Amino acid sequence: MSKHPELIVMLTHNDRTVPNAYEIFDACKDTKAKYWGFKEVGIPLDEMKRLCAYMKSCGKTTFLEVVAYTEAECLEGAKMAVECGFDCLMGTIFFDSILAYCQAHHLRYMPFVGKITGRPSVLEGTVEGMIEEANRLIAKGAYGIDLLGYRYTGDAVDLNKRFVAGVSAPVCLAGSVSSYQRLDEVKDAGSWAFTIGGAFFENKFDGTFAEQVDKVVDYMAR
Repeated sequence: MSKHPELIVMLTHNDRTVPNAYEIFDACKDTKAKYWGFKEVGIPLDEMKRLCAYMKSCGKTTFLEVVAYTEAECLEGAKMAVECGFDCLMGTIFFDSILAYCQAHHLRYMPFVGKITGRPSVLEGTVEGMIEEANRLIAKGAYGIDLLGYRYTGDAVDLNKRFVAGVSAPVCLAGSVSSYQRLDEVKDAGSWAFTIGGAFFENKFDGTFAEQVDKVVDYMAR
């Protein structure tokens, strides 16, 4: 495992895959980011398959993040991830049926914790409750946890630090990492990974998409 949080580049904006995701990845495939992903909505399934296959052919580790709240929708997302050949399913509300499906298909599963609503998502709950929930899911067999830290209605910095310290598995801090201050906070929390999508599309790190990706990778490695 890396000594610093790893960037997962999400080709998404407002929790949806952007229509030109394939073209953006093609222009960025030689950047320093090793981890790439997108959401379960925004482009047709055949395009999702083509993009995931292209990412993997370029040596990338791939992530599908599913923002869904019913067991049927979450299981549909897991099936999409398997059909497309993703390495890891992120998101979904945890259900035993999804864990069993992921295990049967050798797909890493990093579910959400806490109370999540809306799209873009909002996170509610107590820090202690989320840590307890996370450790329970990991004990069941989840690979890690997808924490919507900066979507939290409480103190996000406090949540992120305490959660990473209290959970004995990979934690991805997902959503709304949109400034160098937040990159410093992510470093300080010491999570395994974090996602950036919308901030790159909004040019929060100043440059072309590819330039921003490399800036963030270099910044985190310092």
